Amino acid sequence: MRERIFLKGDEVERRQFLVDAARSYLGVSLTTGLSVGLSGTSLGKHYDPKAKAEHVIFLNMGGGMSHLDTFDTKPKNKDIQGPVESIKTTGDFQISEYLAETAKVGKHLCVINSMTSKQGAHSQGQYLLHRSYSPRRTVVHPAIGAWVVRMKGRKNLSLPGFVTTNTSPAYASPGFLGAKYGGVPLGRPDEGLKNSSRPESVSEKDFKRRLEIADAMNRTFKESYGTREVKAYDSLYEEAVKLMESKDLVAFDIRKEPQHIRKAYGEGRFGQGCLLARRLVQAGVRFVEVSLGGWDTHYDNFTAVERQARILDQGFSTLVSDLEKRGLLENTLVVIATEFGRTPKIVEGNRNGRDHHPSAFSAVLAGGGVKGGQKFGQTDHEGARVRKDPVTIQDLNATIAFALGLDHAEVLKSPSGRPFRMGGPEKELGKPIRKIFG
Repeated sequence: MRERIFLKGDEVERRQFLVDAARSYLGVSLTTGLSVGLSGTSLGKHYDPKAKAEHVIFLNMGGGMSHLDTFDTKPKNKDIQGPVESIKTTGDFQISEYLAETAKVGKHLCVINSMTSKQGAHSQGQYLLHRSYSPRRTVVHPAIGAWVVRMKGRKNLSLPGFVTTNTSPAYASPGFLGAKYGGVPLGRPDEGLKNSSRPESVSEKDFKRRLEIADAMNRTFKESYGTREVKAYDSLYEEAVKLMESKDLVAFDIRKEPQHIRKAYGEGRFGQGCLLARRLVQAGVRFVEVSLGGWDTHYDNFTAVERQARILDQGFSTLVSDLEKRGLLENTLVVIATEFGRTPKIVEGNRNGRDHHPSAFSAVLAGGGVKGGQKFGQTDHEGARVRKDPVTIQDLNATIAFALGLDHAEVLKSPSGRPFRMGGPEKELGKPIRKIFG
């Protein structure tokens, strides 16, 4: 059975086997996806030797955030803008009245109003956003967080390098890179990292004895089958023990934060996820994703966008301010991204809804060496098409790589020998937006 799992089974089978084995032998449920770091940084002709970013906080606006009602308002075109007013920021741009607190940190932001994509469906759009490739039946591409850990390595060797919360576990996928580079998908941010400590019913002496027994039982098998998966099996145990004994494990417990700070971020899952992200990067986690869904506003767009924008506004603005106060913003790249925008045309029959619109939408960057207070790119007077400096999803992910000092064009091969890049396929390879960096 073990031979089948390790030698022929798929990734899910192998990972589940390791989890089940850990539960049986050690008396603890291990979170899958603990990353084995790669020493050194990936360098190449596309990287920036002066890159400042060490961490990424990726805020995913699932569902297709309306650019027209958030970061690319059209105050002179009321037929497009509807009831939403524009307000000034501390940067050189205007944004929606729904983002009043974000306007106060505008001096730290670079608003990209020229995002464009060819993917107009949610699942395909999110896949592209997270992986720089369109989905294929023949391969599972790594998530960007997995690329970062694989190429940059882990900073804190006792903690995972990649963590996601409030989002689909699929967005933590290591793809063909292998399970050791996958993210740790958390549910609620206030639940911390479950089953990560030694149960009180298992003494330290018994725990060590179980480790020795497990090692003895597996020794012959490991000597006979020295595959990559078997080595990952050993690494999982080592990683789990490190994590259980790490003092930095407290970073996952947002209850340690003063109540006024927790309240400042917002009491919902997104705001608390942003707080968790700050704690994790402070402890040395490379890449953290926090999602806020609910942006699919085919119906009653203005009510829904106002509600979601208020949530985003509180969590994001507090995160930027908190990072800056703690001296973490300079080396942490914060990204707001979504799979596509919404149509300029307001569908009155759907209670003033907006439909999918991949031709033009917005993203936001802050920190990580990005020059704040600026707007990059431009759409036409309706927000329907990009008029200046188009930015593809691959360009955005290449920019994330550039901020980290990684070569987005470096080729890594899948087990079948096919070439892949963090910045996407060769014909659609992303180009970093170098001019937005200070």
